[in-house]
Amino acid sequence: MKSKKNPKTEQLDKHVVDNMDRMMTSNDGVPIHDNNNTLKAGNRGPSLQQDHLFFDKLMHFDRERIPERVVHARGSGAHGVFEAKEDLSDITVADFLKKGTVTPVFVRFSTVAGFKGSTDLARDVRGFSVKFYTQEGNYDLVGNNIPVFFIQDAMNFPDVVHAVKPEPDKEIPQAASAHDTFWDFISLMPESAHMSLWVMSDRAIPRSLRMIEGFSVHTFKFVNAEGKTTFVKFHWKPRLGVHGVAWNEAQKISGFDADFHRRDLWDAIDQGNFPQWDLGVQLIPEEDEMKFSFDILDPTKIIPEELVPVKIIGTMTLNRNPENFFAETEQAAFDPGRLVPGIDFSDDPLLQGRIFSYMDTQNYRLGGPNFHELPINRPVNGKYNNQKDGFGRMDVLKGNTSYFPNSQGNGCPYHAMLNGEMGGSEGNAGSADGKSGSSDGKGGMHAAQAGMKGTQGYQTGRQEVQGLKVRERSNSFADHFTQARLFFNSLSEEEQTHMINAFSFELSKVNSEDIRKRELAILYQVEPKLANAIGKNLGLTPSKTLDELTLKFARNNHPDYPIKPNKPEVEKSAYLSMKVKDGEGTIETRQVAFLLDDGVSFESVDKVRKALEKAGAKAVLISSKVGQLKYKGGETEKIQHTYLTDASVCFDAFYTPGGDSIAKLAENPDYLQFINEGYRHCKVLAFAKDAEGLVERSFIRKDEGVVFESESDWLANFITQMKKHRIWAREMARKVPS
Repeated sequence: MKSKKNPKTEQLDKHVVDNMDRMMTSNDGVPIHDNNNTLKAGNRGPSLQQDHLFFDKLMHFDRERIPERVVHARGSGAHGVFEAKEDLSDITVADFLKKGTVTPVFVRFSTVAGFKGSTDLARDVRGFSVKFYTQEGNYDLVGNNIPVFFIQDAMNFPDVVHAVKPEPDKEIPQAASAHDTFWDFISLMPESAHMSLWVMSDRAIPRSLRMIEGFSVHTFKFVNAEGKTTFVKFHWKPRLGVHGVAWNEAQKISGFDADFHRRDLWDAIDQGNFPQWDLGVQLIPEEDEMKFSFDILDPTKIIPEELVPVKIIGTMTLNRNPENFFAETEQAAFDPGRLVPGIDFSDDPLLQGRIFSYMDTQNYRLGGPNFHELPINRPVNGKYNNQKDGFGRMDVLKGNTSYFPNSQGNGCPYHAMLNGEMGGSEGNAGSADGKSGSSDGKGGMHAAQAGMKGTQGYQTGRQEVQGLKVRERSNSFADHFTQARLFFNSLSEEEQTHMINAFSFELSKVNSEDIRKRELAILYQVEPKLANAIGKNLGLTPSKTLDELTLKFARNNHPDYPIKPNKPEVEKSAYLSMKVKDGEGTIETRQVAFLLDDGVSFESVDKVRKALEKAGAKAVLISSKVGQLKYKGGETEKIQHTYLTDASVCFDAFYTPGGDSIAKLAENPDYLQFINEGYRHCKVLAFAKDAEGLVERSFIRKDEGVVFESESDWLANFITQMKKHRIWAREMARKVPS
C-alpha cells in the first residue's frame, strides 16, 4: 500500500536525534571520554561526590519513569494521515474536514484497567484516541472500541475506576474485572447494565487493534459558519472487519505473548500492511435533540444506525511506527477538551467532567503546564500566547509583554476573527502583512483588524441555558435496560453463548453471593434468558426484582425510579453483531501456520503459499527446529518458527502440506497440540491429500472449517472459510468450549 507523505514528519524530524557517528556528550554537550567508571580516589578508593557526570547520568535515570496513566496505562501508538472525502461545509467550519484535506495524525490504542506492564489480551475496553494535527490546532478525538460507558455522570468516574482496579488491600487481580469490588459497584448501578454486556461480549477481547471499531462515546456538536449546531457522534470502521478471539485462547495468548496486540500493530506497519479505518458520523439536527425514545446526551446509550445511518466522511491510514516509544506513545497527551473551530461540546454530564479531568491529568503526569511543547503534542501551526513560564518550558518567548491587552507589543498576539467578520475593518486596519497591529495604544485587536483574512477563531455554539442549580439527573436518563436488551438480542447465538460464559466466569470469581444475586437481578431486567442461563452456571435462581440496596442507589438519581421506559424504535440491530455476513470478509494480513518438518513437499507448500499471499494473507512456516528446512526434493529454506517457540493461539488458520514429513508429524505431540487447539478455537484447518489421515490421530471432526485437498476447489474453499474468521458453529455442534 502506497504511503502518503505525512506533513507532521518534518516537524518531528527536527527533534529526532541519531547517535550514529556521534561522539558521546553529557546532557550539556560536554564530551565524555569514559562512560564506564565513576571518579574515585585511587582505582580501589571511594567514589567522589564531585563526579558531576555520574550524578547527571544517574539523576536522569532515576527520573526516567513518569507516573503512568491511572487508566489506559497500557498503550500502543502509530503515526498516520487522515484524508477527508466528503463536503461538510454546510454543517461545520472545521478545516481538516474539508474534502481533499490530508491531516497528520497520531493514534494511541490502550487497555483501560491494567497497569503499564499488563497483558494486551485482558478482557477490557480498548481506548482508541486520535490526535489530528490540523492547520487550526490540535484536535483530539478520544474514544473507545465500545460505544457506551458504565456511568452517566462524571461524579462517579473515580468510583468505577477504583472498583475495577486491583483491590487496594492486596493489589490483585491485575487487569481484570473478575473480582468482588468491580461487580459490587456494577450490581448497585443499573445504569452500568448496557456497558457490562459489551464488556462481556467478544468486543472486549479483540483479535487485533487493527480489527476494532472506534467510537466517540459522547455526543458532540458541529458548528457551521452561521453558528448553527448539529449533534454528532463519531465512528471509526476498520477496513479489516471487527474480530475477536475466544476467551480460552485469550488466556493462553496472555501467557505466551503478553505483547500480542502491540507486536501485531508494529509488525503490520513495518511490513507495509498499513491499517485503515473509515471515519463516519451520525448527524442529528439540533431541532431533533429530543426526538428519540432515549436521550442522545446519555453516554450509556447508542444511536442505532437504523435510526441515524453512519455517513462516511474520510479515511485514516496508519503508516509509520514511532521512533521512540517513550517520547511519542508514552508522552502523547490526549484530552477531549482539545477542540478546533467547527466542533463543540454537548451537555453530556460525563463529557463535561472529562473536559477537566484529562487536562488536569496530563498536567500532573507530564510534569507541568507545558506538556503541549513536547514534540508529539506540538501543533503544526505553532502556538502564540502570553504564557511564558512553568515547568518544562521549551520555547523562548521574546519581548517584555506577557499579558493581554497590551500596547507595548503592538497588541500581539492578537485575536483571531469570529465567523462573519471581514479582514481589514475600516478605521482600525493593521499592517498589510498582518504581523503587527497599530501602535496608537489600541492594543488587543482582532485578526480582522490586523489584516488577517480567513483565520477563524474558536467559537462556542450559542445555546440558551435556563434552570435551577441542582444535583439531579433528567428522567430521560432513567431507562437502563432497553438498549442492553437491544444489544443482547442483536448478537448471534454463538455470541450470546460467549456472553453467558463470560458473565459466568466473572461472577464465579466473586466471593460474595449477595453481589452475584444483585447482578443476576439486574441481568433479569435486561433479558430473563441471559440471567437464567448465568444463574444455572452459578447454582442461583435470579430474582425478578431489583435488590432493595440497588433501588436505593438508583433513587438517589431518580426519586421515582423505576420509570416506565419509552417504546424503543429498534429492537434488533444488524450493526451490533461481529459475525461475518455471508459473502463478506477478507483474509488480508491473516497469519496462516504451515505445519511441517524436513521432507515436506516444496510443491505442496509453494502452491498454497502463493494463493494465500495473493489474497493478502501471510504464510508462517513452523517446523521442529529453527535453521534450514530440507524439502523432499532437496531445496532448503530458512525457518524461524518451531513448535516449541510458537503456539497455535497466535495464528488465524492452519495448513498441513504433504510429503515425507507426514510420518514425523504423526508422532509429534506438539503438532497434534497445534491442530487440536486450533480446531477447539474454531479456526479453519486445511490438509494436503497425503496429510488428511493425520486428522484421525486428533479429536478433529470434519466440518466446513476442515478442508481436504481431495475435495474439489479445496484451495478456494480454504480461503472462503478463512474469510468467516471463525467457524463458531463448531462450538454449538460439538459443544467445544473455545
